[in-house]
Amino acid sequence: MKKNILSISLIACLTIFTACKDDKKNETTPSEAEAAKEVSATATKFKAIPAESTIDWKGAKPTGEHTGTIAIESGVIAVKDGAVESGNFLIDMNSITVTDLEGDKKENLEAHLKGTVEGKEDHFFNVKDHPTAYFEITGTEVNNGKTFIKGNLAVKGIKRNISIPVTLTENGDSILLASETFTIDRTQWEVNYGSKSVFGDLGDKFINDDIELKVSIKANKA
Repeated sequence: MKKNILSISLIACLTIFTACKDDKKNETTPSEAEAAKEVSATATKFKAIPAESTIDWKGAKPTGEHTGTIAIESGVIAVKDGAVESGNFLIDMNSITVTDLEGDKKENLEAHLKGTVEGKEDHFFNVKDHPTAYFEITGTEVNNGKTFIKGNLAVKGIKRNISIPVTLTENGDSILLASETFTIDRTQWEVNYGSKSVFGDLGDKFINDDIELKVSIKANKA
């Protein structure tokens, strides 16, 4: 009987682990930075509209999750033959916002993420020393019918190449470049606070390494 109970428990644990692992949306494995793609003479340039562009984020821990946004400060996307050829955009890290909280809890978490609390500057993003992040396109590819943009994501001065599934919609003199939700491992950019993979004695007081992101960039012909 004890063996049967242990077997059932083990199967249940493995099932839960597998389900959690499979729940990662478009998990991207960072690699070494690559050379940015240059704009060809025949490509059409589009300039990002910051007020209509954003990055949505979601982070989680055993007791729950938090969501928020980060603003796009500027950016240029080059399009050729109906596809993204190259481009880059600047991310305003001072704009980190929490959307699932209100009042003091919201302000406290935003300050912690930005690193504007004394003694906690490097817990997450340290916006005083690293006020911006950026993404530069290094190439595109089609896989199983999906279009992926490859590019260098630079956060806290650390640059890693990732691959993101996207769709490009053209409407006259404007475009919308939108990603599917994708997952990155924050510790690849040395955002290590509360990471069980970095600090081994956290028990259940850890924060997941994975962050879900979704990018939407509206741009007009330059």
